[in-house]
Amino acid sequence: MSKLLVLQLTMLLLIVIGALVKRIGIIGSEGQKNINDLVIYLVLPCNIIKAFMISFDHELLRQFGIIFLLSIGIQTVSVLLGKILYGKRTPGHRMSLQYGLICSNAGFLGNPVAEGVFGSIGLAMASVFLLPLRIMMWSSGIAIFTQSTDRRGTIKKVITHPCIIACMVGLILMLTQWNPPALITNTIGTIGQCNTALSMMVIGMILADIDWKTFLDFEVLRYSILRLILMPLFVYLVCMVLHIPALTTGVTVLLTAMPAGATTSILASKYGCDEKFATKLVVVSTVFSMITIPVWSFILT
Repeated sequence: MSKLLVLQLTMLLLIVIGALVKRIGIIGSEGQKNINDLVIYLVLPCNIIKAFMISFDHELLRQFGIIFLLSIGIQTVSVLLGKILYGKRTPGHRMSLQYGLICSNAGFLGNPVAEGVFGSIGLAMASVFLLPLRIMMWSSGIAIFTQSTDRRGTIKKVITHPCIIACMVGLILMLTQWNPPALITNTIGTIGQCNTALSMMVIGMILADIDWKTFLDFEVLRYSILRLILMPLFVYLVCMVLHIPALTTGVTVLLTAMPAGATTSILASKYGCDEKFATKLVVVSTVFSMITIPVWSFILT
C-alpha cells in the first residue's frame, strides 16, 4: 500500500511541477505544444514498444487466456458504454469521456499495483491484461479524437499514427520473441521511461490555465464514480457469476479500477478537443483513486 501511495503522490507532484513551470514562465504555450508532440510522436511509441517486450510462449497464453478474454470483453463494453452514455455530449466533452472509459492509467499504475498486491504472478497477469487495452487505446481511442466524415481518411490517420505503428512493432517482437541489440533496446527503454514525467507535467501545464472555481463539476464527478467504482464493481460481479478464479478476478478488477489515463489530456490537447476538461478528468479521478484503489485492494485480498 505504501508503494501504491508513493506512486500516486509522485504523479500528483509531477502535475504540480508542470503547472509551476508554466505559471512562472519557464515553458510557454509554444514549448508546451512542442513537448506534447514529443510525447505523442517519440516518447509514447518507445514506451509502448518496451511494454510489449515480455516473455511469451504458448503455455503462458494457455494459462492467461481467461484474463485476456476478460480484458477484450471489458474494452468492448467500454466502447459501447461510451457511445451510449456520452453520445449526445458536446464534441470536446464527448471525446474525452469516451476515451477516458477506454483508456485508464492501468499502464502506469497497473503493473506495480498488481505486483504489490498479488506478487510476481499478478505482474505477469497484468501484462497480459494490458495487451488489448494498449491496442484499443491506440486504435478505437485515436479514432475518437480524429473523427471525420471521410472514413478512409480517418482509417489512414489511425493506422499511420506512431502509437499504432509502435503497437504493431511491439506485437511482432513479443510473438517472435526476437530481442533487438542491447543498444537499440536500451535506447528505446530510456526514452520510454520519460513518458510518466513528461505526460504528467504536460497535464500540469494545461492545469495552470484552468480556473480553479470551475475545476469540480458534476460531469467529472459522475465520470470518476463510474470509472473508479461502478465499472470495477460490475466486473467483480460478472467474475463472481462466472466463477472466475480469485487471482484472475483480483487482477482484472484492480486494473479496471484505475483512474483516467494521462493520454486523455495529451490527445485532447493535440487535437484541440477541450484539453482543460480532459485534464479535470485525469486529475480528479487520480485524486479520488488514492481512496478507492486501496479499498479495492483490501476487498480483493
